[in-house]
Amino acid sequence: MSDLPPEERLAKLRALEEWLDWQLNNTRAKIRTLEAEQDRARVQERRAWAEARWKLEPTRDRRSVLHRGGCGIWPGEHGYLERHEVAEALADDTLVVEMCGVCNPEPGLRE
Repeated sequence: MSDLPPEERLAKLRALEEWLDWQLNNTRAKIRTLEAEQDRARVQERRAWAEARWKLEPTRDRRSVLHRGGCGIWPGEHGYLERHEVAEALADDTLVVEMCGVCNPEPGLRE
């Protein structure tokens, strides 16, 4: 390329720069797309994990309301319970556990 006149070398380098710029932008767009897919997958995994669990909303007078993990009525993001922990809470005579009327957690407790 060094045997070409400067105008032709400059034209070729500008064409190469334009192509490399397109490649870089294309690669960055693919990276953004893959990152967004990973973010969506993480959100879905967290949602599925929460849906397989329960939450106890404490109320007054030693009463509690049992919710599915993904219920929006009580959006506590911690204190998720496994099935055996819910069974223990339901068996505890000192607690009164009511079922949420919106998310209906009881069918998920049946095996």
